[in-house]
Amino acid sequence: MGGMDITSTGPQIVLGTMDFGTRVGPEEAFAILDAFVGEGGVWLDTANCYSFWVDSSGVGGASERVIGAWLRARPGARDVVRIATKVRHNPLVPHSWPQSAEGLSAPAVRSGAEESLKRLGVDHVDLLWAHAEDRTVPLEETVGAFGELVTKGAALRIGAANHAAWRVERARSLAGEQGVEPWTALQLRHSLVQPRPLTPLAEGGHRLLTDDDLDFAQSQGLTVWSYSSLMWGSYVRPDKPLPETYDHPGTTRVLSVLDDVASELGATRNQVVLAWLMRRGIDPIVGVSRVEQIDEALAARRVRLGDEHLARFAEAR
Repeated sequence: MGGMDITSTGPQIVLGTMDFGTRVGPEEAFAILDAFVGEGGVWLDTANCYSFWVDSSGVGGASERVIGAWLRARPGARDVVRIATKVRHNPLVPHSWPQSAEGLSAPAVRSGAEESLKRLGVDHVDLLWAHAEDRTVPLEETVGAFGELVTKGAALRIGAANHAAWRVERARSLAGEQGVEPWTALQLRHSLVQPRPLTPLAEGGHRLLTDDDLDFAQSQGLTVWSYSSLMWGSYVRPDKPLPETYDHPGTTRVLSVLDDVASELGATRNQVVLAWLMRRGIDPIVGVSRVEQIDEALAARRVRLGDEHLARFAEAR
């Protein structure tokens, strides 16, 4: 299995696998994974709760099982890919969410991670995320549980998805006090277009990346991953208009600049958006349902945005 050296630095495109095993069947998922790795892709992003809301079982685990099956069918693949998964949110009772959603107590984190490793068929993940906050549990307890998984070798690194920056900073401080591994990665929703300020997002649980989050991450040397990077296809598909909360003059201006830059660089809108995220030091997660979408996304690595392009986007926003 070919591929890029997994120690390569700088932002990379991450393959989002949320729909594997549900909306994307195993055969198509295998083809997507093969294409991704064949073109030098490294990171796979999944979660133990993917995708309970469309799975007839009413619980998550389908995505991790498909990745596990692919790894078994591809000897050597585990040496090439890095796997990130998440605990928190998987329904503990089928079809009962959020009532039975798994939290971040020490037992929940331990058993969630253990189950993920079994489904993936691996002895460790390269990055384990806390999928969302759980303020019913003392942060010290969650920090200790994640730290313990790193000590045991079940996770090489740990991160926080959809967390307030002050909680991550507090958790890192607590990890220092406990002498355990701290969270070193953030995952938040981010894309080139931005919703109207102070408007709630339609998608429950999503948390937007702010300039403060980016400032915090860069000052602490934390990795930042963005999800919904391509706005579910809304940049390129007339049948998938942007959500109403994005309907404001800034969006119109940004999309106009996006068209100009894409045309100047001979790239697609999606490729320019991905290049813009990477130029800002962010690893964009891209969810795909067809092999062709891998080719388009990974070609964004060759799109070179200059300072002048960044300034034009900043001004438009």
